[in-house]
Amino acid sequence: MAETPNEKQIIDSQKHYSEEGLWDKMKSVFKKAGIKVIYLALVLYYTVSADSTPTSKKGIIYGALGYFILPIDLVPDAIPVVGFSDDLAALVACVAAVSMCITPAIKSQAETKLKDWFGEFDKKEIEELV
Repeated sequence: MAETPNEKQIIDSQKHYSEEGLWDKMKSVFKKAGIKVIYLALVLYYTVSADSTPTSKKGIIYGALGYFILPIDLVPDAIPVVGFSDDLAALVACVAAVSMCITPAIKSQAETKLKDWFGEFDKKEIEELV
């Protein structure tokens, strides 16, 4: 099993976040990373973009998205099957920390973008993530 990034590693990753970097990363790896990783990244992106999200929660989200963007992390993304497992762990931990900020509208925005990129998908794949 892949090592889970610790809170300090995630927070330190804030400096790597940029909106352009996030979109570039998602577009370049969305098939390889898989629907779960991309869904969580989208949910967090839309959550951090919401005016109602407190600044303290935005800092946590920027850290997790920065970790996702970072090309060098605990488990290199190039490793088949497990390459995005540490990214997934960081995103899941972040979603748990900011869950009270994630609205049905945010989930809907993320699902719409997933359909654009993946086509129709089984909602069961993502429903337990958020």
